Amino acid sequence: MAPWWGRLFGGANRGELAATDCLRRCARDLTGDEKTVSVQTSNQFGDHFADRREAGRRLVCRLSTFCGRDDVIVLGLPRGGVPVAFEVARGLGALLDVFVVRKLGVPGQEELAMGAITPDGVRVLNPKVLRRLPDAEGILAKVTAIEQRECERREKEYRDGRPASDLRGKTVILVDDGLATGATMRAAIGGARQRGAARIVVAAPVGARETCAHLGGEADEVFCLIQPQDFLAVGQYYGDFSQTTDEEVRDLLARAAQRQASNAGASHHGNAGGKDSSPPAHRPD
Repeated sequence: MAPWWGRLFGGANRGELAATDCLRRCARDLTGDEKTVSVQTSNQFGDHFADRREAGRRLVCRLSTFCGRDDVIVLGLPRGGVPVAFEVARGLGALLDVFVVRKLGVPGQEELAMGAITPDGVRVLNPKVLRRLPDAEGILAKVTAIEQRECERREKEYRDGRPASDLRGKTVILVDDGLATGATMRAAIGGARQRGAARIVVAAPVGARETCAHLGGEADEVFCLIQPQDFLAVGQYYGDFSQTTDEEVRDLLARAAQRQASNAGASHHGNAGGKDSSPPAHRPD
């Protein structure tokens, strides 16, 4: 027999209920009203974001089909992607972790990416940039060595002794605060595949239209709220685009870990009396 909460809602399955509830909470967070916001119209709140946290709350509306699923892990790309990912994970009721990727910037023009690298050694390159550099091979080798060490340092620092999440067989949602060239996200996709992710979803509040299209050929799904034709830089779409600090990243990951541990304990006690004895859990804010 279906559980009481299933019968109450006319036999709707848990996934449908979770997605509907997710949209209601999304609307509440953005407008203060629990009206249902459709996935198609969830970008009705404008083409700019107050800050990264608000951008993450708006992303939840587009990702509602992943709400309440045990196979979903949200991975934020530090540093700027972590505040966005924190809100996405909170809204979906999903696990949160960090996926460290380092841009391989041109010396003296660090924002210009030659490519990107992960702690596992997955590296993607930008041939257009490399062709313009004298001694590109030497420069690339030197920068790669520096950023590889930085990747390893940040992984240890951010997790504070917690092990990396097991991605095998999981649906992984990779979140960043924006997609410019897409180099770091491409490296993250490769790294997540190498770690055994079954399905990879890319999610960002804003991105260059061409970049989002290219990533669609590498990830299983891409969700990007704003894809302007005249994209110049990620920061122009945020009111507050101040730099995210290492301390903020550590704090958000620690808070998420604490919340996940609390949810796991509540779920264990709630299931003690029977498998279908209680309605779907609502994870705390």
